[in-house]
Amino acid sequence: MPPEGLELFNLTGKAALITGGSKGLGKSMARGLAQAGAKVALCSRNGDEAQQAADEIAKDFEVQTLAFECDVTNEEQVSSMLEETFQKLGSLDILINNAGINIRNPIEELSLDDFKQVMDINVTGPWLCCRAALPYLKKGKDARVINISSTLGAVALAGRTPYASSKGAVTMMTKVLALEWAPLGINVNAICPGPFLTEMNMPIKDLPEAKKFIVGAVCLERWGEMPEIQGAANFLASSASSFVTGTTLFVDGGWTAR
Repeated sequence: MPPEGLELFNLTGKAALITGGSKGLGKSMARGLAQAGAKVALCSRNGDEAQQAADEIAKDFEVQTLAFECDVTNEEQVSSMLEETFQKLGSLDILINNAGINIRNPIEELSLDDFKQVMDINVTGPWLCCRAALPYLKKGKDARVINISSTLGAVALAGRTPYASSKGAVTMMTKVLALEWAPLGINVNAICPGPFLTEMNMPIKDLPEAKKFIVGAVCLERWGEMPEIQGAANFLASSASSFVTGTTLFVDGGWTAR
């Protein structure tokens, strides 16, 4: 019989790669997958941070982990990381493209290099990882790709032209790949987090405009807490989402409900 109920969320034996997995939402999602039984590989531009996070997860959940220092905009590094993940974990069943950056400012105060840097990491990075992962995802059964977009991929906020543009691109990339890969049995979805208090958002959390925004725009009137991303990630990574592809799941405290 096919799995039912809570067994739908069991990830025992599955292998996941999470980019930007050493901290913030990436680390939280990796912990959620590991607690459900998945083996996890984490990558970061800081190899020591990735190793520290991987060691912590291995200790806490007794699963196999890997750590990579990888620039997701570097084609060779990405290809090598995907190959090693497959060889050492035995499969690649789940890819979470989470690595990203944000550079804030009005457009007239941004350089072209600022814009290109955000687009390279936030858009080119997931594209390269998806392309490099495909041969390995095809080898398994019921593979899952989760691209981390953003609420700002659907609604606008002043001073965010690079970030909002990049996340809108990620949302559309997700839809296209869902169409391309459906015949292969690979589900591709996106999570659009709202205002989580990640390292990226720490510099603005105490600004008056940020506090006003949280109360005025977010229905729950608070920042998201790290474990609150895990339910969405585990759902989209598991058999529970077998009939879900090409969608965007908003985890935004009700921001887009207004």
